[in-house]
Amino acid sequence: MKPGPFKIGIACFPLIGGSGILATALGSELARRGHEVYFFSYAQPVRLDLPQDNLHFHRVDVAHNPLFPSPDYTLPLAVKMAEVARSQQLDLFHVHYAVPHALAACLASQMLGPSAPRIVTTLHGTDTTLLGQDPDYRTAIEHALVHSDAVTAVSESLRNQTLETFDLKRSIEVIPNFFTPDKPKRSREEVRRELGIADEFLVLHMSSLRAVKRIDLLLRTIAASKNRERIRLLIMAGGPFDSYEALLDELRLRPTVIVRQNTAVVDEYVRAADAGLYTSEYESFGLSILETMFYGKPVVAFRVGGIPEVIGDSSPLYPFGDVTAAAAGLDALVESRDLAHKLGERSRNRAVDQFSADRILPQYEALYRRVIAGDRHRVKERLAL
Repeated sequence: MKPGPFKIGIACFPLIGGSGILATALGSELARRGHEVYFFSYAQPVRLDLPQDNLHFHRVDVAHNPLFPSPDYTLPLAVKMAEVARSQQLDLFHVHYAVPHALAACLASQMLGPSAPRIVTTLHGTDTTLLGQDPDYRTAIEHALVHSDAVTAVSESLRNQTLETFDLKRSIEVIPNFFTPDKPKRSREEVRRELGIADEFLVLHMSSLRAVKRIDLLLRTIAASKNRERIRLLIMAGGPFDSYEALLDELRLRPTVIVRQNTAVVDEYVRAADAGLYTSEYESFGLSILETMFYGKPVVAFRVGGIPEVIGDSSPLYPFGDVTAAAAGLDALVESRDLAHKLGERSRNRAVDQFSADRILPQYEALYRRVIAGDRHRVKERLAL
């Protein structure tokens, strides 16, 4: 068995979103620990800080061939992964999402033959909660998961839902997300001045703004607060906000809401906030929630998916869709800075204790060692398909 360090190829989406952020943080931490890490994506991940020792980025061009009716990404990704794996003698592909990344890894493995790297696939949610419900994708996802050497999920909730959704007959290991805070370049006071915030209670929301994030409930919670005149809502948006403009006006919240689009550096904004508000109808984990907790901010959220696994008993959780209850929870924080501070400290302590890099990285490294040390039967299975 190769004792390590390992040569690891990571395929992920490059945008602001939990999977890309986790993959980028994982690769950076692995590189700091002496592993050689090679990223594959159609653009440089927004939080990938280059140059860095042991860290490499390979851009994958989306194919626009006039022979085909639509662009293709999976095949160029597989070719690039195979090329780098062959030239650098990679030990492992760690791919984030089954579609398209695990499928590309399986195809690259077939191109490479017996020398193919092992495949670890991490599920973040969409494969199960969205694509897994579509029969046009379900079989492909099952194929990718069955022919991975190991599959991980970021929460027990996602693991259980995945096993209920797919016919896998295999184990899925839970390795939760982690977060490593950066040292902000600006003070809390400087950021609040930039935002035009004085003594108002600054509520933070960070997400892709996809439908599952329920931005409508986010805005309605603020509107239902009896302290709405004392609140400002900062939305760190990883997607377009246009579709919510009408609701903003309907609820008369335009003076209350600040939107920042696709901001890669969020740490200083989290530090400037007083609490986090998250109203998703489902979260496999809730990485934005964890980031909020690391900076000692209390969180108001619904009890759905993997959120209880992240928050624990550090802050109260509310039934999904109960805007009145969520607004009351937010009001309690606005009216008592002591309570907000107390819950924020509990959040920070839980985040550091349960979800630090020092706690989670060894779990991934142990998994890599087990997978690389395993026999070659799974590689042979992939080559036979």
